Amino acid sequence: MNRTDRLYALVEELRAAAPRPRTVPWLAGRFEVSERTVQRDLQALMQTGVPLRSEPGPYGGWFVDKAMSLPPVNFTAEEAIAIAVALAGAESGAPFAGPARGAMRKLTAAMPEAAIASLRLISRQIRIGAEPVPADVSAAVERAVREHQVIWLHYLGGDGRESQREVEPAGLLAHRGRWFLIGWCRSRRAVRGFRLDRIQEARTTAEQAPHRDLATLLDVDSAAPAILADLTDD
Repeated sequence: MNRTDRLYALVEELRAAAPRPRTVPWLAGRFEVSERTVQRDLQALMQTGVPLRSEPGPYGGWFVDKAMSLPPVNFTAEEAIAIAVALAGAESGAPFAGPARGAMRKLTAAMPEAAIASLRLISRQIRIGAEPVPADVSAAVERAVREHQVIWLHYLGGDGRESQREVEPAGLLAHRGRWFLIGWCRSRRAVRGFRLDRIQEARTTAEQAPHRDLATLLDVDSAAPAILADLTDD
């Protein structure tokens, strides 16, 4: 068993046994490796974000905190590669790129070597271009969408004019290689789309935003043509 397969099997063993802990000597015997190797494997898993916990004492050991992890899902090699390729496409210009990179590390840690080799080959054939978005702007937009909070924007329009807006976010839209924050602009009292790479500064507020359905706001009979044409910088 190679190290990648052992790490995956180690997580599954601890998950299946939870909440009963497994000791390092027990795990070393189970996987026919040294206790030192098991300890290194446990540290490596913790660094990738696996929610491992340990209990001291004669009846203690290691276990996976089920309350902080997703249940195991068995993917075929093709499915795992498809997911990994999609995650690999998340660049600095895409929302939630940071969590996507973390998910990518976890997924590849559980993939067999042959699948990883295929992923490397395919990923060289895929390029997703996007304008870079400052990390603080991206984080604020992600939080506003995720937690339904009103967001304050310092925005640079396509005509070069700057403005300050309060926006009730409805969601995110990718169009022609650009990412847009779609929401209800309180200044214009209308639906607007804000290109993420044109947001100069963004801050979430403590105010909860009313629920606004993205599909409704983008209805083809209302605001979608203007938004998709990038005519929303007034």
